Amino acid sequence: MPPANVLAVLPPMSIASNLSVLLVALLMEAAFGYPVALQEAIRHPVIWIGDLIAWLDRTLNTATLPDDRRRINGVLALGAILAAVIVPALIVQIAMIDVLPGLFAILLMGLAASSLFAQRSLWQHVAAVAEGLEKYGLAGGRAAVSRIVGRDPDSLDEAAVSRAAIESLAENFSDGIVAPAFWCALFGLPGIAAYKAINTADSMIGHRTERHRAFGWAAARLDDFVNLPASRLSAVWIALAAMMIDTTAGAALKTALRDARHHRSPNAGWPEAAMAGALGLRLAGPRVYGNDRVDDRWMGDGRAEATAADIRRALDLYRVACGLQIATLALLVGLIWLA
Repeated sequence: MPPANVLAVLPPMSIASNLSVLLVALLMEAAFGYPVALQEAIRHPVIWIGDLIAWLDRTLNTATLPDDRRRINGVLALGAILAAVIVPALIVQIAMIDVLPGLFAILLMGLAASSLFAQRSLWQHVAAVAEGLEKYGLAGGRAAVSRIVGRDPDSLDEAAVSRAAIESLAENFSDGIVAPAFWCALFGLPGIAAYKAINTADSMIGHRTERHRAFGWAAARLDDFVNLPASRLSAVWIALAAMMIDTTAGAALKTALRDARHHRSPNAGWPEAAMAGALGLRLAGPRVYGNDRVDDRWMGDGRAEATAADIRRALDLYRVACGLQIATLALLVGLIWLA
């Protein structure tokens, strides 16, 4: 029998306790997602972080400042954002460990951490693109994919809509699930909170536009760093999922190793290239963001004419990959309890 007070036999904030919290978080989020009632009552934690980033952007990134001053302000803003999420997360974690019974502390910390994963919502958003194409044709697919990618939907045909959905699924599998899991496993609640703050800052200010090139420099560089290990790991999960479904694990890894470097992002190319190889598709390639055309290279050797059926196949791979991550965690936690 495992001890009644698990945290009593594990060092506070140890890898062992972090893995236990992470397992609970992933299971809770996969089963329930982020409750709508909670969203309506207090909004989502990422929205709170976004509000702070937006305020700092308005305050510290004024048009009259020179670029060197904006860059310094961006570093200061990133430090403030990290402090604003790490300190409360650390206080909550220490308080729960010190005050609550061990198993109850793990459950509550897991509940808190579950709000920062996106397994369920990502599946729903990408599945909506497939459903839009199947039920309402190109117009339905364009409407659904416009909610998850920044491309001009009117420039997309059915194949481009399908590719965009699959690419978003692969990239967000890394950013929204594997990366927060990685940092939660290492540092518990402060780790996952810090990661989500960095990732949110990058998505809001880490752009190469005139306004954010200098101010968002620190956020973009730090986001590249914190996503580096998870992007490679996510490619492995996708390849293993492909092996469980059919025999394309070798193609997934081969494509990731060969083509990931062709992506404009140092990290997004890994899960996207692995997904391309697993599905026998070509992903990325030339595309349009707003008024800008991006002439990126293709990843994968397969066909570019993706369909709603390919989105469904990608979702099957995604679901198995998420399951493999959870199963691996369960095995590790089980070994810890039995040790």
